[in-house]
This record gives sequence, C-alpha cells and structure tokens, in this order.
Amino acid sequence: MAADLAISDVARVFGLRTSAIRYYEQIGILPSPIRKNGQRRYEKSVLFRLAVVQRARESGFTLDEIRELFFGFRSATRPPKRWHALSERKIAELRTRMKRLKLMEMLLKQMQACRCNALEECGEKLLSESSKERTHMRIG
Repeated sequence: MAADLAISDVARVFGLRTSAIRYYEQIGILPSPIRKNGQRRYEKSVLFRLAVVQRARESGFTLDEIRELFFGFRSATRPPKRWHALSERKIAELRTRMKRLKLMEMLLKQMQACRCNALEECGEKLLSESSKERTHMRIG
C-alpha cells in the first residue's frame, strides 16, 4: 500500500490537529510514518486505525485503554473479544459514575431548599446530620 497521505490530510479526515497525530505516534497508538522529503507520509490503513481510536474516544476510553485495545491482548485475540473485555470494565465504571452523579443531584436539590441565615448555620446542620448518620451506621 503506497504511503500517500500527508499528516494534514489524515488530520482533516478526523478533525484532529496534526499535533494529536504526532502524539498518537509518540505513544505508540499509530505506527511511525514513512518519511518522504522530510515529510510524514501515511498509508491509508492509518485512517482505519484512527477510526477505531476515534470511536473508542467517543465511547469514553482513555488513551491507555486504547493502547490496551491494540496491544494488551494476545495478537490472535479477535476484536469482538477485545471490545467486550474493555467495554465491560467501562460500563461498570460508568454505572459507578452515574450513581455518584445521582447522589450529587440529590445533594444539590437539598441545598436549594436551604433556609439558613449564614453558612456557619448550614455547617452546623450538616455536621449534626453527619454525626447522626455515623451513629445510625454503628447502631444499624
């Protein structure tokens, strides 16, 4: 396959900066390109790899997780098994975050109902509630 794509061409396809392409090379997600007259030249296959990277990023995967997707399995491991393994972990992580977000939402709604005259009064009530919760946890 001929290396005929300039870095700007590759970046434009995905709406990336050329610095992102170079960074992906640096961390090993993209293979080093061929140099032609001092310029990076890419084979079309780099577009396929970047399509996978972009979908993984859109799905919330970190660059370390994307590196794991490509290199963290035996080479014979098929893509469905790789996606499944990483997705299971990410889904569990998302569920934990969603629980935390629900708690944050509930606490924010409670704070909207505040009738205190001073923040110290809020603090006193919060400390009292916290103390009651700790006592309840020990008893219950």
